[in-house]
Amino acid sequence: MSTDHIVKSFDQALVQLKRSIVQMGGLAERQLDQAMECLVKRDTRLATAVINTDVQLDEYENEVDQGAIRLLALRQPMASDLREILSALKIAADLERIGDYSANLAKRAIALSQVPPMRSVGAISGMAKLVQEIVKDVLDAYIERDLGRALDAWRRDEDVDDLYTSLFREMLELMMEDPRNITPSTHLLFVAKNIERIGDHATNIAETIHFLIEGRHLARARPKSDGTSFEVVLPTGKDEEVSR
Repeated sequence: MSTDHIVKSFDQALVQLKRSIVQMGGLAERQLDQAMECLVKRDTRLATAVINTDVQLDEYENEVDQGAIRLLALRQPMASDLREILSALKIAADLERIGDYSANLAKRAIALSQVPPMRSVGAISGMAKLVQEIVKDVLDAYIERDLGRALDAWRRDEDVDDLYTSLFREMLELMMEDPRNITPSTHLLFVAKNIERIGDHATNIAETIHFLIEGRHLARARPKSDGTSFEVVLPTGKDEEVSR
């Protein structure tokens, strides 16, 4: 086998690896969009379709894993080629998790369709829209090798955390106002957390793009402002009791 043929074969395999990531990203993005649509529209049929789509993402991840392992074993790549393969492995894992969380959103949508609608769904939709934009931007940044776009998406994760903290407090207050709110509010809490985690995985992808382009990891710590671990909401009248 000639050297030119080996090089051409390797280049083709790298192109296919990148193509698989792009296809997987498009599917994950569509799955997230549909998950939010079925939540807002209370569409259980669409929710079931979203859940079933998760299998396709798993198949894409397996395809990427097998292709990357084959390239590593047979070609022993170095420098930028090695980063390309390692980045594909990491991004595929994050996309698979985004798919898992989107499927979870669809499952919650089915449960929420069985109870009266709550006003907080609108606020969650706003949070989801921001995360959807971040996911789209990091996928476009990967395709275009646009480091600036990836870093801009990376910075917006802090905005997602702020929205999640606000929604967390609102859900707790609703549950204390009326016990009938406990079931739907609990489901909406999980919805908000799943959206927040999707944002985290999109941020992971942005960091991987930085490694892919720059050849080093980000020196700065990821901006985080999730305050839910320290959030305390007291029942009405509790403050007066404590002060006595």
